[in-house]
Amino acid sequence: MQQMIRAMPVLGVADMSRSLAFYKDKLGFSASTWGEPATFAILQRGAVTIALATTQAPTVSRNWAAYVYVTDVDGLYAELIGHGVAVADPPVTQPYNCRDFVVDDPDGHMLAFGHVVAPDPRGPGLSDRRGRDN
Repeated sequence: MQQMIRAMPVLGVADMSRSLAFYKDKLGFSASTWGEPATFAILQRGAVTIALATTQAPTVSRNWAAYVYVTDVDGLYAELIGHGVAVADPPVTQPYNCRDFVVDDPDGHMLAFGHVVAPDPRGPGLSDRRGRDN
């Protein structure tokens, strides 16, 4: 069986310029764009990749659009606050073995940032799972 090595969520955005400014200036991502004006972008920060695609009416769920694992969630929280990012709540240690916080992007996509509190050999956030392993 082939190993999967990473995922890239693709988020629909209404205004690419506004979204690029948020992800680059506020969250610290670099970007490559396609189209003139840009209609698609791939953002990168460290090993994390998120894509943006312009759409007339972005579909936004009030679930996480992406969960980004970081090495120091409290340090990232301080960095983002320093860049003027509106964060409703500071990092919290969760029952799923991660300490995290959530940011809304300009289109309302929820981005969670967190780190694993106690590493588990099954992988990040997988300790104390309910249900069966399949």
